Amino acid sequence: MSQLTPLQLFKCLSDETRLTIVLLLKEATELCVCDLCETLELPQPKISRHLAMLRESRILLDRRAGKWIHYRLSHNMPMWAGAIIEQAYQSQEPNIKTLSKRLKKASGSTANRTVCL
Repeated sequence: MSQLTPLQLFKCLSDETRLTIVLLLKEATELCVCDLCETLELPQPKISRHLAMLRESRILLDRRAGKWIHYRLSHNMPMWAGAIIEQAYQSQEPNIKTLSKRLKKASGSTANRTVCL
C-alpha cells in the first residue's frame, strides 16, 4: 500500500463535498453515512461515492456497526496531510460549526437515530 501523495490529497480535497466531509469529520471525529446525508442534504449514493474515494486514498478509515458504516479521519495519514487539513479546517471553522449544529439537531431526532443505529 503506497503512501498518500500531495497530488492525491489535493485531488480529493478539490471537490467541495469531499472537503466538507473531511472537515466535518475533523470536527465530529466519526460519522455515519446517514449523518452526512442529512447534514449535507445530499443523496446516499453521492455521499457513498465520495466516501469511497476518500477511503481509497487512505484519508478515511471505516468501521462497520451492523449494517451501518462509520467513517473517521485516518490516524495513519502523513503529518503534512494532517497539517493541510487542519489549516483548511481553521479557515472554514465558522461554516463547519454551522453544519455541525445541523448535524447535532438531526442526530438528536429520534427518527434519524433509529435509522442510523
